[in-house]
Amino acid sequence: MGKFVRLANGNDAEILVALNEEFNGVGMTASEVKESLTKNNELVALAILDHIPVGFACAQWFQSFCYRSSQGEITEMYVQDAARQLGLATMLISFLEQELSSRGVTSIKILTGPNNRAAHKTYERSSYVLKDEMIFQKKLNSD
Repeated sequence: MGKFVRLANGNDAEILVALNEEFNGVGMTASEVKESLTKNNELVALAILDHIPVGFACAQWFQSFCYRSSQGEITEMYVQDAARQLGLATMLISFLEQELSSRGVTSIKILTGPNNRAAHKTYERSSYVLKDEMIFQKKLNSD
């Protein structure tokens, strides 16, 4: 069974649309995905199993005067059900850590729901430590 992770590119737009639809049903278009892949501080990693894309993860990084080094966040992670428990999520995390590190990031955070036990175990296996933080969110009108 061949499995690996690589950065996604514009040629992967159609598969990213399909995977993202499975993940969260947002309904992006291929042209929106292509544009997103080229215009921001986001990395999109694609998990491949036996030559078939089966998952992805996204990460972002930023610099602030508040910190001496760049900060990173793994923002999304999805692996199709049939490809789970094969180590792909851990491979995605490791790949993004290396990519973020090469961009000067020294600290990475991951946010997930409190009941997502499978994700918690994956992050703990990758040496992430649970922090006790509260998240506040406000949606702004986009008229």
